[in-house]
Amino acid sequence: MSELVTGEAVALELRPARLPSRALAVLLDLIVAIAAYTGVSVALMFATASLDVAAQIAVSIAAFVLVLVGGPIAVETLSHGRSLGKLAFGLRVVRDDGGPIRFRHALVRGAIGVIEILTTFGVVACIASLVSARGRRLGDVFAGTLVVRERVSAGPTAFVPPPPPWLTGRFAELDLSAVPDGLWLAIRQYLTRMQQLDPQVGWAMAQRLAADLVARTGAPAPQGVPPAAYLAAVVQERQARDVRRAFGNGAVGGLPAGGFGPGAGVPGVPGAFGNSAFQPSSAPQQPYGSAPAAAPVSWPAAGAPPVPAAGGTGADPVVPSAQPPAPAEPRPTTGFAPPA
Repeated sequence: MSELVTGEAVALELRPARLPSRALAVLLDLIVAIAAYTGVSVALMFATASLDVAAQIAVSIAAFVLVLVGGPIAVETLSHGRSLGKLAFGLRVVRDDGGPIRFRHALVRGAIGVIEILTTFGVVACIASLVSARGRRLGDVFAGTLVVRERVSAGPTAFVPPPPPWLTGRFAELDLSAVPDGLWLAIRQYLTRMQQLDPQVGWAMAQRLAADLVARTGAPAPQGVPPAAYLAAVVQERQARDVRRAFGNGAVGGLPAGGFGPGAGVPGVPGAFGNSAFQPSSAPQQPYGSAPAAAPVSWPAAGAPPVPAAGGTGADPVVPSAQPPAPAEPRPTTGFAPPA
């Protein structure tokens, strides 16, 4: 299995599709497209019989572009990366960070596919796929996409842990348009692997990713919120926006408040961050920009990394406490505001 690896040596488990399955999927798509183009051409031939030769050639070129070029682009956009051939062989086109593709990705793949598939009979696409470590053709390289296998053997899979419930919905108004796909990929990979990292290394990595995310969004992170929880809450907000964009505003209504991964909101499942210091709080949700809720006293302070307890493991950081925790302070009347 091929994996995507970031600079922090965190692996994202995607299963790229190889040349044989991709070739069969493209062949099936071409058979359907050519059959549709033949039917359209025959219909246009009778419809334009009274026109001159130049008009008939122009109509034929337009039909070629619409059916053989525009058709696959429209199908991949509307089906979120699953054409008829990919559906038959269990493949899907996704972004490099694993998210669903959009129109611009399908447009670039379709435009370059005319050159490397139609005009060269797939020779260029086959060579590029064989040379690429993840089996990508030129259209995938320029579009920033990857064809992955959806039908895989059942087993434990990594998922982005849900944030604490009191952070859910806090970032609904946050502008995420300037955050690049590479940063999203690094954040998702960190969240899925943070329990396997050394506490000090994981804390430093979370702080660095949170600082990069704050710089891209232009709004500061809430005070007193650990960076890992902040990253998880923002990633959940982006996932919710992708779901609403793909399936409508009512698509996320039935999802649990804890997130999108397995075990979110299910009693008896360990917390999102693997220890008591990161367990969800019972404080009510508040919108982004309002007064921040008082964090549970068991959460580590935002300015200090977690310290492993004596006799514990490096993947289960806890915060030592020399005295009983003080009662929670009253919630402040003013929240944090983005810098001017």
